[in-house]
Order: sequence, then C-alpha cells, then structure tokens
Amino acid sequence: MKLKSFFLFLIIACFFIADADAQLFYSQGPLAHTFSIVARDPDTGELGVAVQSHWFSVGTSVTWGEAGVGVVATQSFVNPSFGPRGLALLKNGLTAQQAVDMLIKNDEGRDVRQLAICDSKGNVAAWTGKKCIPPAGDIQGDGFSCQANLMSTDKVWPAMAKAFKDSKGQPLAERLIAALEAGQSVGGDIRGRQSAAILVVRGESTGKIWKDRLVDLRVEDSDYPIKELARLLKVHRAYDHMNAGDLAVEHNDMKLAMKEYSTAEKMFPDNAEMKFWHAVTLTNIGKLDEALPIFKKVFEMDKNWAELTPRLIGVGQLMVDDAELKKILAQQ
Repeated sequence: MKLKSFFLFLIIACFFIADADAQLFYSQGPLAHTFSIVARDPDTGELGVAVQSHWFSVGTSVTWGEAGVGVVATQSFVNPSFGPRGLALLKNGLTAQQAVDMLIKNDEGRDVRQLAICDSKGNVAAWTGKKCIPPAGDIQGDGFSCQANLMSTDKVWPAMAKAFKDSKGQPLAERLIAALEAGQSVGGDIRGRQSAAILVVRGESTGKIWKDRLVDLRVEDSDYPIKELARLLKVHRAYDHMNAGDLAVEHNDMKLAMKEYSTAEKMFPDNAEMKFWHAVTLTNIGKLDEALPIFKKVFEMDKNWAELTPRLIGVGQLMVDDAELKKILAQQ
C-alpha cells in the first residue's frame, strides 16, 4: 500500500513539474466568465458538463470530460490546463475534492479561478476564487455542482441547482440544459449571451472514444445559444434513431430499420433525408405503394434525392427492379 502511494506521489509530482508553465497567474487563456454545471446521472452513470457565456466558443476552453473518469468545468480567468490535468488526477485515483485541492494549491492565479469537477462516482467539488467578478459562487447537490461568475444576480446558480433537481428522471443531457435555461431565466451573464456547449460521456469507458462521447454539441456564436443548443440536442436525438436504422439495415432487420427511421421522421417531419430513408426502407420490405408518396414529397423538396436514388441499387441499399425504379423516379 505504501509503495502504491509513493508511486502515485511521483506521478503527480512529475505531472505538475512538467506543466509548471500552466501555473502562471495570467495565462493566455480566454476570460470565460460564465455559468456551468457538472453532474453524474445515478441511474446510467453518465457524466456531463454544460455551459453558457457571453464569450465566443466557450466550450473549447471550459468543458472537459472522459468516460469512466469524470467531467471538469474551468472558467472565470480560465486555466485551460485544469481540464486535462484534472482528468489525469482522477484517472490516478484522486477524488473530485482532492483533484480540485491539488489544482488550486499549485496555481498562483487561484483567486481569479473558478473550477468544478465531478468524478465517476458522483463526488463533486468546486472552487470560486475570492477575486472572481461578482456575483460569483457555487452550489453542490447530490452528484452535481453549479457555478457562476460575473452574473446579473446571485440567484443564477441556486436556480440552476433547483432546475436540475426538479428534472430528475429525464436524460442527463436534457437536465443539464434545463439547468442552463433556469440560470438564464433569472438573469444569467450580466454581459448577455453568445455561446454554449454540452458534453456527455459514458459512466464506464468502452475503450472506443467515438462510442464514449454520447453528446458533444456546441453553439459558438448566437443571440440565443441555449435555445439553439436545445434544438441541436433534439436533432441529435433524432439522428440517434437514424443511426440505429442504419445499423438495422446492416443486419438486414428492415422492420426495426423502418421503426427507427419512422421515429426520426416524426421528430423532424420537414427533414428530407429522414423521409427519404424511411421511403427506401418501406420499398425494401415490399411496401412500395406506401413509399411512393413519401418519395414524391422528398423529390419536391430537393430533386437531388431523385438523382441519388438509382445509385443505391448497385450497392444493395435499394432492392428494386427496373419497373419499380421507374415508378419511384416518376414521382418527380
């Protein structure tokens, strides 16, 4: 046990020595005065972080996360290194509180930093430096932390916490956005709005990064970034059904594919691509007559879909004979 602790100490010591430049008081990082939330879903184990700020592309500097490890929000006078270094500390066995303590202790700019971490077990910890621009503060609950600085009112982070707790039972991503909406509803950033971001990762890593990042969305520059982020999340959910439909096609399960494509189409009835693949799936399971009116709507929306259609035959994505293809193309 003592040997293990000694090696952990060496790893951490080397880590901070190697990154000493990141401890400078005034770095070249952005001034991301903002409000954010880090959290864990106790049912799924998912970990998430979401943020909004009157600063361009806030997600590139504030939000960090890794499946099976934790999530980090680093803001105010941002020390961007807190993201990757905080995750590294968690991977080496430290709790959220221990990681926050170590990062802050070794940072000369601690008084102007704001930092929050949630680890894979749902432990949370936060720091608000005494020189963060007020109103500034943080609040913790069961498996989450809300934090804000340079706000129009000190009601922002308590409102976020209440919204997160009140939305229990919803998916984590939706709960994170509900928290942002609540923070904005009571005033939000005193400077206004510009960008927002959300990141949700699995509670346990699959070893495949592309599978571990469940939601990764950013609004870089908008008058209503949270509203746009919520819209993008809805699109994301719809395309999850599209992806599930594609997977079903790969496994030749056309019934399931039709169900998934149909669900996506109902979520976004004006989306031509979702309608198109629904029509293709109907055709492939022998329901061409039901597919023809859908093809007609798609071709009216964009004639390029009619040009694409014959190309699917040679690669096995559309199973029709010449006569059936003519019927489809006649819908133009």
